[in-house]
Amino acid sequence: SRLKMASNWRKCWAAVCTGLKSFTQRTSETFINFKKIPGMSSKYYGMVGVTGFGLGLMVSSLTAEELELHPPKYPWTHRGAFSALDHTSVRRGYQVYKEVCAACHSMNQLAFRNLVGVSHTEEEARALAEEYEFPGDNDEEGNPTTRPGKLFDYFPNPYPNEEAARYANNGALPPDLSQIVLARHGGEDYLFSILTGYWDPPAGVEEKEDMHYNVYFPGQWIAMAQALFNDAVTFDDGTPATMSQMAKDVSTFLRWASEPEHDDRKRMGMKALMIIGVLTLVTWYAKRHKWSVLKSRKIYYRAK
Repeated sequence: SRLKMASNWRKCWAAVCTGLKSFTQRTSETFINFKKIPGMSSKYYGMVGVTGFGLGLMVSSLTAEELELHPPKYPWTHRGAFSALDHTSVRRGYQVYKEVCAACHSMNQLAFRNLVGVSHTEEEARALAEEYEFPGDNDEEGNPTTRPGKLFDYFPNPYPNEEAARYANNGALPPDLSQIVLARHGGEDYLFSILTGYWDPPAGVEEKEDMHYNVYFPGQWIAMAQALFNDAVTFDDGTPATMSQMAKDVSTFLRWASEPEHDDRKRMGMKALMIIGVLTLVTWYAKRHKWSVLKSRKIYYRAK
């Protein structure tokens, strides 16, 4: 299994690190003994010193990150140079975020109007906004009021402040998901792996209080409990709500949230390449036309 392979790789890397450290120590001891040898040339001191320094850098570069299980590369449909996002998946991903993730995670940089023309119509986005209450103007007596949400309102925060968020999550602060795909190495591959990477801890591993074992999280212990289970939501289009399907859809939605210009950027890139191709041909023809006379002429010199 993948978990067993990761454990074996960790043991191999640990053995390599131990061997290199031992060799470095022996090299250092040899270098010290060289100083005691009379007539030893100074160039040997330099060679041994450089070798020990290089091995030290090699050992220090084998950090704990190299021992972690990195997420695999998944074949996302939007990975191609001219491939757009799956907007039906973006719509399902928003539903997963709204019904599951929004209980703890905020998206402070996304407004309901951003959904219009991407995953929802204007009427659907307005109806989604009206499900929430936002602070309104004060009444005649100066008392604060509330009003239904509008398109220009941003997604509501599940907690009033950071202290309340930490108190509700045993001291852990749930990150804002507006730019989470760009903020994590691996992007949507990492998010999908985290959401589907919950396992029972292997034998011999001591469980930590209020922590959960996840093979893809650095250190393998994460404060967030497993959030996705089969049939946790009911998709409007009838797609089976398996754990992997929900993880894929919410990862696609978060990719769009982190990069709303994704499709427009690729569309403009395609147009730019077409224009550059045409201009290249025109420039080549103009160059050949202008220089053909100059390059084919002959100059004669007549002696007087």
